Amino acid sequence: MNPAHIPVPILIVDDLPENLLSLEAVLRRDGLEFIKARSGTEALEILLRQEVALALLDVQMPEMDGFELAETMRGSERTRRIPIIFLTAGVTDRARRFRGYEAGAVDFLEKPIEADILRSKVAVFSELYLQRRQLAVQRDNLKAFAEENLRLLKESRDNAQALKEADIRKDEFLATLAHELRNPLAPIRNGLQILRMAPEGPRAEEVRGMMDRQLTHMVRLIDDLLDVSRVSRGRIDLRKGRMRLQEAVHSALETSRPLIEDNRHKLILDIPAEPLWVEGDLTRLAQVVSNLLNNAAKYTPPGGEIRLTMREHDGHADIEVADNGLGIDPDMLPRVFDLFTQADRHLDRSQGGLGIGLALVSKLVEMHGGTSRAVSEGAGKGSTFTISLPLMDTEAESADEGLRKKQTREASPLKVLIVDDNVDSAQTSLWMLDLMGHRGMVAHEGIRALEMAREQTPDVVLLDIGMPGMDGYEVCRQLRQMPEMKNKTVIAQTGWGQESDRQKAFAAGFDHHITKPVSLDLLTQLLADIRLTAAKAGDPQHG
Repeated sequence: MNPAHIPVPILIVDDLPENLLSLEAVLRRDGLEFIKARSGTEALEILLRQEVALALLDVQMPEMDGFELAETMRGSERTRRIPIIFLTAGVTDRARRFRGYEAGAVDFLEKPIEADILRSKVAVFSELYLQRRQLAVQRDNLKAFAEENLRLLKESRDNAQALKEADIRKDEFLATLAHELRNPLAPIRNGLQILRMAPEGPRAEEVRGMMDRQLTHMVRLIDDLLDVSRVSRGRIDLRKGRMRLQEAVHSALETSRPLIEDNRHKLILDIPAEPLWVEGDLTRLAQVVSNLLNNAAKYTPPGGEIRLTMREHDGHADIEVADNGLGIDPDMLPRVFDLFTQADRHLDRSQGGLGIGLALVSKLVEMHGGTSRAVSEGAGKGSTFTISLPLMDTEAESADEGLRKKQTREASPLKVLIVDDNVDSAQTSLWMLDLMGHRGMVAHEGIRALEMAREQTPDVVLLDIGMPGMDGYEVCRQLRQMPEMKNKTVIAQTGWGQESDRQKAFAAGFDHHITKPVSLDLLTQLLADIRLTAAKAGDPQHG
């Protein structure tokens, strides 16, 4: 019986066809598979392709007899262990039997062959074959089981190590975050106390400037955290357009220059006068360059040198920021763009930051179709960071630029309805709009906002989410039901900045979602785009 239902292949070799048929008829039973060959050469060809449980060899065959075939089989590693039974006509003398056993035979059967004896011997070797096969399967299973256990053990160890490292990095990050947020809070609190004691004193303006810088720093830290989360999940929308890359560089220089000057660094610029046109988000590319400059300023000892170079190369625009600062160890270099990685965390080297600036650089550049790379010869030998962005065709730029300028000149100021229950926040937003050249109006509750929208038909509604009574989501839904407000722009402004909050706002009918405190640059750009779009469309209600 074959418990594993494995076919047992039996090789029968005889030069006479009638003998082959006769042997097959005698031995036929379930589980046996007969492979027939009429010569030694044919048998060897079969044995090269197929494994067999037993070989029944006729001794007297032309060209290659059974002994020669057996000797050839014993000479090959593949076939040397196959049991062989010789089938011979008449009585075999001692010398021939000795030669047969020497060639590897396990038995001799003389013709005419007794069927029962042949069947019993074939059954024995069939059972041995099946046992070998089952042992081989068990051995393979045990080997596979052992290998899988080793793999799982290694994977478990790797996961444990990765979790341990992640836990360490988490603790380091939280400690850094707490440190970085407390740093600007201390001078802001001190500044408030100074202003309470002497609101119009000789240092009042200086204190207010200091507080503004520290607040800007805090906002940037929080924005970086939100940005890296959104970018990592592919949930950030780039406001791409044709732009001169030099604009992003100049904007970044305005942002980073105070840090560079505070550290008394020498800044060397090599920026071509000829515009390099790319399709990009000006704000985000300025953020990329600023992060590179800030990184160079932080990790270069005071009085160092920072060089910013821009050049065209093989259809790409390359921006290179090089410094003669602390440099990067070779083992750290491959991970320098990883999230929460800082090349040096020693307190005496700490210059602020959460270890996410370079990660943002890499991801934002990648979203623009570009590449980022870092080079350093080692600790103390400075670093060079290069981003490369694809250039655009500039043939139609002059006409497009002229059209944009004309449309911008023709665009009218926007009517903006500010809806915020926080009186101070609404008032400062109104002042900002006035400085931008827009006409603002204020409502401090949802019901009043809906009344003013019906009466005034604003172009834009700057709507707070967290208001008592009717929240911003409900106000937005009711605004969208007004025919006159259906195609107007509604912007959510809120302290809730997670992706789920953004999606909830869009589902309620908001066009844009910006987080508090609202960036003046972001709001200016957003309103400029809305005004330009309205001018292009020739909105009859605009203005």
